[in-house]
Amino acid sequence: MTTHVSSAPPLRIGLVGAGPWARLTHAPALAGHPGAVLGGVWGRRPEAARALAAAHGTEAYSGEAGLDALLATSDAVAFAVPPDVQAPLAVRAADAGCHLLLDKPVATTVEGARGTADAAERAGVASVVFCTLRFARGTAGWIAEQAATGGWFTARASWIGALFAPDAPSEFAASPWRREKGGLWDVGPHALSVLIPVLGDVTHVVAARGPADAVHLLLRHTSGASSTVTLALDAPEGAAGTEVEFRGAAGVSALPEGGGGALDAFRAAVDALSDAARTGVAHDCDVRFGLRLTEVLAQAEAELGR
Repeated sequence: MTTHVSSAPPLRIGLVGAGPWARLTHAPALAGHPGAVLGGVWGRRPEAARALAAAHGTEAYSGEAGLDALLATSDAVAFAVPPDVQAPLAVRAADAGCHLLLDKPVATTVEGARGTADAAERAGVASVVFCTLRFARGTAGWIAEQAATGGWFTARASWIGALFAPDAPSEFAASPWRREKGGLWDVGPHALSVLIPVLGDVTHVVAARGPADAVHLLLRHTSGASSTVTLALDAPEGAAGTEVEFRGAAGVSALPEGGGGALDAFRAAVDALSDAARTGVAHDCDVRFGLRLTEVLAQAEAELGR
């Protein structure tokens, strides 16, 4: 996937969030994008916002007044904060007329995700939810090919991480929301963002718990196909890995390995937001799709609580 080149003026995009995800992906992708200007960084921790802004030659913002100031000078806002922090801030951004580049999940409650989607619709702003494989080089095209092929009988997806393994240190292991909500909410959106475009919307959900934070889902889709999904963040290192496989009349098709890094994928998501803002045509992976992901995951969570 190549970076989109357009004669339209670059979007001025403010970044909300100054943690590891913002530092590793959002800020460098925005600062180096030919179709965007990193207009500033807002963070809940002022010192982190200042450090990240200084690293990319832009302005730091903090506090309520700082957020309002960033929104007032931005065409769009990219979010790199926990989902239930993101949702109300995204409503504020939409109300200020800013297009939305959201992280997944949009929220971990249906009410939060629906409020964000309704705000975007009310304001008439464009939105994209950054589900990495929908934008990554090598996987976005593969997903589209499987959707065009059709005739799938069943699928399986495994997103198994070892985020909390003692021998696998990661900055994201310190994330309270990931430890609280587990693989269902952190990597569940990734699995659904691949399965739903190919097999159709989810019509039925069965959920069961596995070891640690592992969750197993059995899904039925509008195409009539079924899928099974295993999600975890707290697995042993030797168990970690990502797999997606479709089986049907055309045979067996597996998710390609690699497919491009998060930086390139995020740049492609910026392109998608720019196109949606310019044309007024909603992207397939917009906030309404993000709402649907939250609805399915919330249904699974409710099943697990029974």
